Amino acid sequence: MPDYPLAPAPTGVPELFSLAGRVALVTGSGQGLGFVMAAAMAECGAFVYLNGRQADVLETRRQELAGHGWKAGVAAFDVTDAAASGAAIERIAQEQGRLDILVNNAGPRLRKPIGEIDDAGIQGMLNAHVVGPFRMVKQAAEHMKKGGYGRVIMVSSPASLRGIPNDAAYTASKGAINSLTRALALEYGRHGITVNTLIPGGFRTESNRHTNHPPRGPLMRWGQPPEIAGACVFLASAASNYVTAIQLLVDGGVTAAG
Repeated sequence: MPDYPLAPAPTGVPELFSLAGRVALVTGSGQGLGFVMAAAMAECGAFVYLNGRQADVLETRRQELAGHGWKAGVAAFDVTDAAASGAAIERIAQEQGRLDILVNNAGPRLRKPIGEIDDAGIQGMLNAHVVGPFRMVKQAAEHMKKGGYGRVIMVSSPASLRGIPNDAAYTASKGAINSLTRALALEYGRHGITVNTLIPGGFRTESNRHTNHPPRGPLMRWGQPPEIAGACVFLASAASNYVTAIQLLVDGGVTAAG
């Protein structure tokens, strides 16, 4: 017989997804999937700081969340600016007394043939997608360690798993995120901090709303932005206590389809 009950008593599963009392920072959350993820965590009880470079846009978004009775703040800075990102993390920790969740979502794209990408171009991609987030994880983790709980979500792309022409700098930087996630997970696990990669596929956001053809894949459609919410909350909550160093694909099967 197994040493566990075949019909276990209620386990409090709904509570596993609660983020009540948690404090989160989501980079690149003024629009698109970043805002959807921030809103989802706020709805689950977290105090969420919205990030981007335009404070007025972030304030408008914050008011949208407040209109639902959800708690949110604004942290306007460029993720490649070491001084600004560092000051923001320290301010959040001081204001809230903690920082539990960091979602590294911000990052531009550079669609150019390899021959047209200069050193500044690829360095810019690496700074935005790898160096900046790496720096922020190190700083945020120092606050997470104090509570013995932390959730780091690194947002990557299916481009990191496939070869895509005319997208080398972006593909390389996202591939680096996947490797970095595994390394961070191994180093921070003993402190109660999990580090995972979330890989959204083709979602119908502001950046591609005018594209007519659907992504290839078994579902034969674009993802709708709210469909990223569950995966983000899972990785941010106690529901994923025993999950770290993974790549969670939310892409409608596009990557598997090749």
